[in-house]
Amino acid sequence: MPLDNSQDTGATGAAKFVTSALGNTVGGVSRTVGNVTGAAGRGIGDTITGATGSAGKPVGDAIGSLGTGVQNGASGVAKGVENAGQWKK
Repeated sequence: MPLDNSQDTGATGAAKFVTSALGNTVGGVSRTVGNVTGAAGRGIGDTITGATGSAGKPVGDAIGSLGTGVQNGASGVAKGVENAGQWKK
């Protein structure tokens, strides 16, 4: 029995192709920016902790955690954009 792929033909198929490519591109860029920001935040936090010792540890840890939070948030946004581009709910 042949599969019915009528939803992915014509204008709908073209729209899905374009939005999928755009969603994957924007999602990839968002994820990259989040990863870079997260790594930078953790690096700055480690530097502050290393330079100031125990006195600066709370500030260094807070900056590192902020970087990780930004990274996780950007990852969630990227996944949502990719899903939207693929017309997933």
